[in-house]
Amino acid sequence: MRIIATIHTEFPTKFGIPRQSGIIESLQGTIVFEPDYRIPEAVRGLEEFSHLWLIWEFSEAKRDSWSPTVRPPRLGGNIRKGVFATRSPFRPNPIGLSSVKLEKIEMDPKLGPVLHVSGADLMDGTPIYDIKPYIVYTDSHPKAVSGFASQPAEYLLKVDFPEELLREIPEAQRESLIAVLAHDPRPQYQDDPERVYGMAFGKYEVRFKVDDLNLTVIDIK
Repeated sequence: MRIIATIHTEFPTKFGIPRQSGIIESLQGTIVFEPDYRIPEAVRGLEEFSHLWLIWEFSEAKRDSWSPTVRPPRLGGNIRKGVFATRSPFRPNPIGLSSVKLEKIEMDPKLGPVLHVSGADLMDGTPIYDIKPYIVYTDSHPKAVSGFASQPAEYLLKVDFPEELLREIPEAQRESLIAVLAHDPRPQYQDDPERVYGMAFGKYEVRFKVDDLNLTVIDIK
């Protein structure tokens, strides 16, 4: 398959990326097409759709082998499920699927059509194989059953972000960063109140601690 585009987001590493697309609607991303696909006609009519499907590659999770079972973080990492019953990145083919909101299409004189999207759960630089419109009457299943992932996380962390540190973050990024922290970016099996975690967000490293349901930002670099 050919890579048709690359997405740019605030996540230079995997740590902290939302566990599903659409959870944090304020997160912004831009999709830039590869030179062979920077053709305005290729996105003609796309502005008529509010949401898109992205088919992409888990480019940082490639392995030469695969396991038929994995340990979903949602279940604490202690229970095995079949790989095809999960959205684990460690699959026979490292392919991901995300639904994002299309905010606008910008026609750049050098890059061609650039898609501005929100709600993405992809790392910066992730290669994209295809883009398809989200169609409500076929893609939405209100009565669908979602197994062990039928409910979102049962808690949000209370984020203590000292004002003097928050001012170091551009205003346009603050809401998204606080939301990412509130959704607990730690691996779900880690719960050490003395541990200092570091999360890359844009060009910043955010350092924090978590004690019970309280997250405290202690430094910005």
